[in-house]
Formats: sequence, C-alpha cells, structure tokens
Amino acid sequence: MEPFLDRLDHPVYVVTAEADGERAGCLVGFAAQCSIRPARFMVWLSKVNRTYRVARSAPRLAVHLLGRDQYALAELFGGETGDDVGEDGRRVDKFARAEWTPGPSGVPVLDGVPAWFVGQVEGHVDAGDHVGFLLAPIASGSDGRGGGTGGTGGTGGTGGIGGEPLRLSDVSHIAAGHPVD
Repeated sequence: MEPFLDRLDHPVYVVTAEADGERAGCLVGFAAQCSIRPARFMVWLSKVNRTYRVARSAPRLAVHLLGRDQYALAELFGGETGDDVGEDGRRVDKFARAEWTPGPSGVPVLDGVPAWFVGQVEGHVDAGDHVGFLLAPIASGSDGRGGGTGGTGGTGGTGGIGGEPLRLSDVSHIAAGHPVD
C-alpha cells in the first residue's frame, strides 16, 4: 500500500474536545467528508492520544482547517501532549498558548483558523490503532482568508494565505507528542 499512500498529501486538521471539565486537542491527518446528504465528516483519533480519551466522553468535537502560515499551531497540537506534566505538577495546557473561544457544549474553537466546524458525535468506528468519530456538523465558521462565507452555517474555505491549507508534507517532520507505531 506504500506506493499509494506515499502519493497522498491531504490537509491536516486540529481536533479539539471538551468533556467533564477537561480540554484536549491534537493534530489529525486522517479525516474526510463521508456524506453529502446528510452532511457528515469522519475524524480518526489515535487510541494512545489524550484527545481520544477526552473525546470518548465528548458530545461534540471541533475540527479546524489550518492555513499554510499556521505551522506553529500544528506543531503545538501535534508535537506536544496533554499527558505531560510541567514543573508545576500540572498537565501541559496547549490552550494556554493558543487563542480560542468556547463553542457549542464548551468545545474549544481555535481563533484565526481559515475554517472550522463543530460536529455532534453520531458514532464511533474502531479500526485498530485509531477510532473514527462520525460527526454531524452543527456550527461552522471561517475567518474570511480562504474564500468562505464565514459565520455559523458558512461553507468555510480551503484556508490559509492564498487559499492553501497546511498539508501532511508540511508537518511530516513534527515529532508526535505520542508514539505513532
């Protein structure tokens, strides 16, 4: 399957969750629209990731499309883990270093991303080392950089400066906060 997979260079996303007073978020490379009517989107979270453990109890998740100019945000959510404990004995809080706003059900919505949506979790699919979360969009927005209509219910855009999303090849050298093998 390597010859096929090596040719893919799809967008990457940050997925955020909130449940029982805990926030979590991670960089995701496995995600796609999976239905037009009704609109549905599937995101896949690694079972070793703290975001997965928080998302299991979350009624909603937020999915954020990053622009090409948002490598630092990808590095924050992809290269660090909320499982780490700082010198003060508290968990690393990625959200303390990112601008965000509480969305529906308190799910963190990152500010300044080209496009985002919040989805109601409709189901799960266990596929091995990752679990898919089937999402039904309930709110969305765009910052206007990528040609989206913006605001709740907007179509969003492909984001970033010049409309280009951050892609897998752009982040392939970020050392994952958790092992991937």
